[in-house]
Amino acid sequence: MTDVVDGDYMPVLRGERLLLEAYRPEDEEEFVALFQNPLVSRWISDGTDTEENDRALFGRIFSKVYAERLFDVWAVRREAGGPLIGHAEIKRTDQVAGYELVYALAPECWGSGLGTELAEMILTHGFGTLGLPEVYATVAAPNEGSLVLLDRLGFTWVRDIEEEDGSTTRVLVLPRCAPEPSPKRRRRSVS
Repeated sequence: MTDVVDGDYMPVLRGERLLLEAYRPEDEEEFVALFQNPLVSRWISDGTDTEENDRALFGRIFSKVYAERLFDVWAVRREAGGPLIGHAEIKRTDQVAGYELVYALAPECWGSGLGTELAEMILTHGFGTLGLPEVYATVAAPNEGSLVLLDRLGFTWVRDIEEEDGSTTRVLVLPRCAPEPSPKRRRRSVS
């Protein structure tokens, strides 16, 4: 279950093992280290960018995204004040003509179920708080770990995008679930 609490810039999401909260200026070094890690960045956009560009990206989170309240972007931690272990967003993009789930976790967190918990937290926020009818994900075709995770969550393939560099990006979607039907009357059992 995810609790939503008002934050200074945006909601704070609390899961069973994760906390999603607004970035703080002192997170810059850990943010840059996460995005400079080639195991993480190989699945993000065009791969590892320059340290200077990652620092500029971090600055834009404050000067643009938070200042103009453009979309929700979080630092991912295990506890308040703890080290940064990931990054998460949910934002409207023209590439999918809808809202896209974006997340990255440090490699030491892979295979522990934290990716599933993180994605579920963002989806709960998207469907519940934001009232979205569906959420998209774009994933590099070779990123089997994310594709398996999203498949387990119910995402389905929409189309492939052939990128300029010859790589393929998969576009997936998860529609908001229909309300559960009201329970039928239970039959009495004879014992």
